[in-house]
Amino acid sequence: MALIYISVGSNIDRERHVSAAYLELHLLFGTLRCSRVFESEAVGFSGDAFYNLVIEAHTEMSVADCVSALKNLEQRYGKAAASPKFCGKTLDLDLLTYDDLVCQQPVELPRGEILKNAFVLWPLAELAPDQRHPVTQQSYQALWQAYQEPQKLEPIEFVWPDPTVVLPASLLPADAQPVCV
Repeated sequence: MALIYISVGSNIDRERHVSAAYLELHLLFGTLRCSRVFESEAVGFSGDAFYNLVIEAHTEMSVADCVSALKNLEQRYGKAAASPKFCGKTLDLDLLTYDDLVCQQPVELPRGEILKNAFVLWPLAELAPDQRHPVTQQSYQALWQAYQEPQKLEPIEFVWPDPTVVLPASLLPADAQPVCV
């Protein structure tokens, strides 16, 4: 089974969408480990603050199948298939790593955002401090300690839903429409 890390973000109805992502990813992958949830400023555009976290899971899916499953979840919860990189998002799910694989297709692995964005690196360093970045071979904790970019980011209190219960109807998308604010 492959060890994967997934970045989760939302700045539209944040608590609802982060909770839904957690429950949906639990259905897809089983047992999950999660970083704390962080609130971060929008990066690259003016918009509402995001909730971000990183989730660890194990899978027998291929990289392509993982990426497809994540994109399908995003779309179910209202993210337009071709939404711009820098815009508001109901749910943003990115496969950060897949074991130690380094590739460009079907997606860039490891994701470049790991080294560029505090809202990815801090939760990843918290969740997997001793894991090594497949390219730099530095631990995520060492990368976070050396991080110098000014980004506003802070951990928040978050009440996690119980993954053993059926996904509540209030979290399911009701005729979700693509959103980009």
